Amino acid sequence: MAERVASGPLAAELVVAEGLSHRYGQTVALAFASCVVVRRDRIALLGRSGSGKSTLLHLLGGLTPPTGGQIRWPALGSAETLRPGQVSFVFQAQSLLAPLTALENVALPLLLLGVERGSALLRAAYQLERLGLDTVQHQLPEELSGGQAQRVAVARALVTDPLLILADEPTGQLDSHNAQHLMDVLCSACEQSGAALVVATHDPAIAQRLTQVWQMSRGVLGADGVAI
Repeated sequence: MAERVASGPLAAELVVAEGLSHRYGQTVALAFASCVVVRRDRIALLGRSGSGKSTLLHLLGGLTPPTGGQIRWPALGSAETLRPGQVSFVFQAQSLLAPLTALENVALPLLLLGVERGSALLRAAYQLERLGLDTVQHQLPEELSGGQAQRVAVARALVTDPLLILADEPTGQLDSHNAQHLMDVLCSACEQSGAALVVATHDPAIAQRLTQVWQMSRGVLGADGVAI
């Protein structure tokens, strides 16, 4: 596993995984993966569809327990304390709640954290504006294009100022211009907050925007230039 030296709160270890494995029935989705994520990391998780990228993201964010190995969140606490405030996901599939407007979907994590509704809506509106979505904030998910819905999901992920953002193919439904703009917003938000960003992608152009590349193939995690 890669050794890193923490020097103060901005370098705190957010995730430490050792020998993680996960099975779906008899299918091995992830085999003995070890890695460390610290604050301000910019990691591209690169691999083909079915290589295990989504499974690893779910384990890193505490959504799925491993069937083997250990995972800890030294700077974040336990799996029960990660969401919705400290860890945010951008899922590959449609994840907006159908009865809520775009604005309400983005505000939802803040409301779950107990933020006053007016303040939550203002913060949500700001995130939508950053992503060029201020004109659709009162539309329902069914009224949005696939690309708009994905950008709303990104706004929702950013609204709590999380310390770790896990994004699963966040640009898959976007054209190249909007994909680059979305990456601009994600990287800028992480720079401002000191958050770590892990982006699962099969697009080398997106991977080049980040400072580390972790390769995945058939459930096995490797890294470019880092011994894991």
